[in-house]
Amino acid sequence: MEKLTDLEKIINSELTTKINSSEIKHNQINLIIDTEDLIEVIQFLKTNTYTKFKQLIDITAVDYPENNKRFKLVYFLLSHEFNKRIKLEYYVNDNELVSSLTSIFPAANWMEREVFDMYGIKFKDHPDLRRILTDYGFEGHPLRKDFPLTGHNEVRYSQEEKKVVYEPVKLEQNYRNFDYESPWEGTKYIKDQTKE
Repeated sequence: MEKLTDLEKIINSELTTKINSSEIKHNQINLIIDTEDLIEVIQFLKTNTYTKFKQLIDITAVDYPENNKRFKLVYFLLSHEFNKRIKLEYYVNDNELVSSLTSIFPAANWMEREVFDMYGIKFKDHPDLRRILTDYGFEGHPLRKDFPLTGHNEVRYSQEEKKVVYEPVKLEQNYRNFDYESPWEGTKYIKDQTKE
């Protein structure tokens, strides 16, 4: 397959009812689909003789808390044979179950666990859906836009207990007075001292 436009036409002609929109941007094809069509579209892209997208590069998500369908899931695939890339995306609700790709791409296991850990998106039929980047007792999902910047708990080593302890976040900062004068002119307290 020489041109992306030809590949885009083949995909659109074969998956006419499954593709909501497609465009070529940044030297790759971008497809928008519906959640329920994910498995069928992925299987076609992997097995069709004209596409051969046999490697899953990444799975990620984007949080849009103001939208009805809060999350956009994004999949990146690569065809080594044709040296082409494709981006597949669709939108899901906050508590919606998403189909797992682990039966088609075993590498999806860790990628889906990361999306679950960071965003709280659950994948049905996933063999081992648990946290992968945060600790076992971690509260919340850090890449959601409503997650507090300081988190809920802080971790530190306690000299008294001789172990790592979890505590609620306490924000303590001593307020300081800053002078914003030029360092070449000297600060006010130094000027006052030199006058004496």
